Amino acid sequence: MIIIVMGDGQLSIHTDRPGTGPRNRDRNGCVTFLLLPFVLAGRIYRPGRPDRIVDESMERAQIARTAIGVVATCWLLFAYPLRESAGSILNDKVGEVVVSAALLLVLGPIALAVFVASARPPGPAFYRQRLRGPLTALGTLFGTALLLWLAVTRGTAGSMSLLGFGAGLLALFLLPFGMASAVLCVHHAFRTGDVHEVLPPLITPVLVWAMFVLQLFDDVPVLAPLPVRILFLIGPPASVTALSVWELRRLRTRYGITLRLALGR
Repeated sequence: MIIIVMGDGQLSIHTDRPGTGPRNRDRNGCVTFLLLPFVLAGRIYRPGRPDRIVDESMERAQIARTAIGVVATCWLLFAYPLRESAGSILNDKVGEVVVSAALLLVLGPIALAVFVASARPPGPAFYRQRLRGPLTALGTLFGTALLLWLAVTRGTAGSMSLLGFGAGLLALFLLPFGMASAVLCVHHAFRTGDVHEVLPPLITPVLVWAMFVLQLFDDVPVLAPLPVRILFLIGPPASVTALSVWELRRLRTRYGITLRLALGR
């Protein structure tokens, strides 16, 4: 659609392209607003050191392992009778992500402290300058959990007041942002790659085996044969460990990066 506008003695022609009208702009703005928590979480929790080594093969392998895990889990849930409702299983999966992020809140600082303290001079001072990314991720996740708790508490206590309404709106933003933060924190190991490339493949296996121990005390959500249950219990930590070993080997053979060199030993 062509719109001719005359003003100040000048003639200007504007082309209103399909899909750029007010209704479509409003729709795009709504989609952008809904995606804002996820986009913001990605910017905060994704490693951002400019000189960090980014290996596309390693990233593709991580995505492939995650995709295979999701497909295998879906197959397990559809192939065998469920012990509990689908809603309960979804809550359990969400709880696993939250527990993994909580474990990283403990394991991450410990691993960083040990790594920095174990490095020979001038390593400690050099690595301390790179702690901004992990500390930002840690602080943001902790602050998000605290704000979400306060928002839910205030929103429940004063749902009819202006304060309660504002707390409810804040909770609507923090819920998807918090879940995206937990997932990305686990995936990127709290941005420890900003400190050094060897840290994520070293920390991730510790996390998944800790989750494996916790899952030993949980009931399997499906009525599957014992070999299948054992496979799905051992598979995730074993595959993550194998992938981490391969990543460390690739860092050593392709880029000459090892833990000993990182520590200056």
